[in-house]
Amino acid sequence: MPNITVELLRGRTLDQRREFAEAVTAQAVALLGANRQDVRILFVEIGDDLVAKGGVLAVDAR
Repeated sequence: MPNITVELLRGRTLDQRREFAEAVTAQAVALLGANRQDVRILFVEIGDDLVAKGGVLAVDAR
């Protein structure tokens, strides 16, 4: 049973998460031989004030 955790900056739509979950599930089935109903995906949304890249907070990089 694959348990997949995805960290994203906040702001993705429900439809985007649905489409992503479908695509990742399909690949887990195809590549890992997982049963579709056993693929679990957890989305963790992170505020842009909580992550930095290259020393710059994402909130300031816009």
